Amino acid sequence: MLVFVAISLTVLAASIGALAPDNPQRPVARRDAIAITASIGTLLTTATTTSKNANAAVDVAVNTDAALSSGTSRESLQDGIDMDKINAARSNAGSPQETITSKTIVPNSNPAPILSIRGGLKGKSAIKIPRVGFSFYKTPPDQAARCTSLALRTGVKHLDLGTQYNSNDEVAKSLKKYLNSGISGLKLEKEEKPELLEVLDTTRSVGAQMAVLTESAGGSQNTLSPALDGSAGRRGRREQLFISHKISNDEQSTDPVAVRRAVKKAIATLGCTYLDMVSIHSPLTDSARRIETYKTLLNLRDAGFVKAVGVCNYGLSPLKEIAAADLELPAVNQLELSPFNRHKDVVDWCDKSGIAIACGAWSKLSSTDGPTEGWDVLSKIAQQKGMTKAQVLVRWSLQKGYICVPRSASASKVERLAIAENSYGGVNRKEGSYVLSAGEMETLDGLDVSYKAGRLGRRDGWNDSDVTGPDWDPTDYS
Repeated sequence: MLVFVAISLTVLAASIGALAPDNPQRPVARRDAIAITASIGTLLTTATTTSKNANAAVDVAVNTDAALSSGTSRESLQDGIDMDKINAARSNAGSPQETITSKTIVPNSNPAPILSIRGGLKGKSAIKIPRVGFSFYKTPPDQAARCTSLALRTGVKHLDLGTQYNSNDEVAKSLKKYLNSGISGLKLEKEEKPELLEVLDTTRSVGAQMAVLTESAGGSQNTLSPALDGSAGRRGRREQLFISHKISNDEQSTDPVAVRRAVKKAIATLGCTYLDMVSIHSPLTDSARRIETYKTLLNLRDAGFVKAVGVCNYGLSPLKEIAAADLELPAVNQLELSPFNRHKDVVDWCDKSGIAIACGAWSKLSSTDGPTEGWDVLSKIAQQKGMTKAQVLVRWSLQKGYICVPRSASASKVERLAIAENSYGGVNRKEGSYVLSAGEMETLDGLDVSYKAGRLGRRDGWNDSDVTGPDWDPTDYS
């Protein structure tokens, strides 16, 4: 009997794995589940096992096969299949997964475009996250669709979204076109000038070339294979994208149903079937809501709706709160992090705990409220290297070993070009001349004055009413 069970489960795993050989963590669609279970359900009806996850898959297979045999239509079965069970079973039944090591912050003068973070069922698999993304913080909603198209055209594969940004509806318009038909489906030739398109295409090409050059340094996990253009490559395009969403303070809740509803609403709005990462946007609620929300996100991850769980703007107190609750630590902590505020205590704790660090946007650093002396030093380095100041900040964050999500808009030519300039390809365009030297990195590190969010004017995960003064910062919240 045990041999029969092993063979049966192997067949089930192979059948499921065939649907997504490149991504064993991809949730199974209902129609795929029906196709699988109809073909092997009879084989599994006599199998017995004590494995909880295997039983979940077997139950779905047997019930579906029996229903089909009795004449029930495939369409009427769709609402009866427990996708949480089959996706959880699939995560354990598939081929061995790449595991993530505890070290996620590794400085490198030429970092690969992809970083591996914790994710998947019980956080035991390595999930690929593009190191440079595009943030929709402060992007006017009516410009979000255009920004999405430009970012995708220039090679950006990581979209940083949030309920507070109020742009998911617009992002979805371009996202749908891209997923259905690829770059050609965006139809930018009708809307953008040839000069801009040339910059976007060149930048995308440079990013792809750099991915190949850095592959030998870290292996194949540091690159993504190109997807086919047109409808045939839809699945590949979705698997290459990393769609990250932040739930707002208002969406944090001690009620798991409310949190699940918020996440599933984002999935439905974006039309992407699952999210690669969902994060708590800020710690500015209370311990009960933070912890219960976080638990629900972990459950959604294990059910296949989310690949990884993160936090944003978390200082030591809320991070240690998660550890004290005996919960898995987040895959990523996104901070407003720059040479002017390195958050060294938080970064060091995350580094020791296997938590990757992501940098938020730096949109206000050049304002009159900015750190004038430090900004002048940054400007000098940028001028000497033929870079923009934003590009220097992106390079600094990459070479520190962080993920970064610069932002922009699309109303002006400068803003549209910035989308390309600040992408992974954009900060690698000059054949190595954009690499910051050890001396330049040391100079930038020396600009740290703990420049707080209250002085910076940032409102990313909170409102004016939360800020008590210029020295206020969300990472000090407990």
